[in-house]
Amino acid sequence: MALSTAFTEMLGVRYPIALAPMGGSAGGALAAAVSRGGGFGILGGGYGDPEWLAREVPIVAGTERPWGVGFLTWGIDVAVVELALSYGPSAVMLSFGDPSPYAEHVRRAGALLILQVTDLEEARRAMDLGADVIVAQGTESGGHGALRGRSTLPFVLAVVDLAAQVPVLAAGGIADGRGVAAALVLGAAGVLIGTRFQATAEALVDPSITKAILEGRGQDTERSTLLDIARGSQWPPKYPARTLGHPYLDRWRGREAELAADAQALQGYQDDVARGAVPPLPVWAGEAVDLITDLPSAEDLVTALTTQAEGALARAGRH
Repeated sequence: MALSTAFTEMLGVRYPIALAPMGGSAGGALAAAVSRGGGFGILGGGYGDPEWLAREVPIVAGTERPWGVGFLTWGIDVAVVELALSYGPSAVMLSFGDPSPYAEHVRRAGALLILQVTDLEEARRAMDLGADVIVAQGTESGGHGALRGRSTLPFVLAVVDLAAQVPVLAAGGIADGRGVAAALVLGAAGVLIGTRFQATAEALVDPSITKAILEGRGQDTERSTLLDIARGSQWPPKYPARTLGHPYLDRWRGREAELAADAQALQGYQDDVARGAVPPLPVWAGEAVDLITDLPSAEDLVTALTTQAEGALARAGRH
């Protein structure tokens, strides 16, 4: 059963599986492995560090397969987008913030515009801006997302209905081929997967984070702004982050304002990171983290996800 969709046809890829542009960890090797496997590799450009891009882009571009780059919209400027476009990506993905200053720059460069949305207001704005692909991120996702959003199933349905002919990728809580199949049944044209690709041989992550993901449980994840406060991140408070458990969550839960005002406690967090008492970064993980029990190559993972999705769809067709 071929998994051909409007997304695969638009991007010229074999399978409707895209790599979430996880800031820093979705580097060139990971994006290249996903693209070689037949999916769509998207670099995690984050805030658009020029040195990082100069190092990582040639790795994925060297595959001569379609690839993209993603940015945190609230933390970039036009110069960052223009720099990324100079490398010739197939698409630019923008998440978390107002993408309107950048949409026309992407369009003029001939790249596709992928906009991630976390609520219907953002989805309508994406449509108005002429997004080529919309990513509907449900609240089960790891990392940052909606403060008062919907879970993936009802949110994807709502965005698919709103988007009409615009391809929608489902994101959040998808970590195996059954999730891929479910997204396609919902009317999505594919999936954007983060946490599952975080635990692959090519991901740029500290070994302690890989270990935590492999041992993690969905019930241990929590969405909060607290760890952004602790580490001095400027993330907009409307986008809390889902992470695995953390000592500072237990210590300061419900006292976010108090932590923000306590300079000694904030310094204590940095000291704890420096001496290895807490991970160098929070462990971003979605609710499907239980399904992640191995550390494959991302290229092999794309194949495994596709095979499992095809099997799930075939079984469903027999009933």
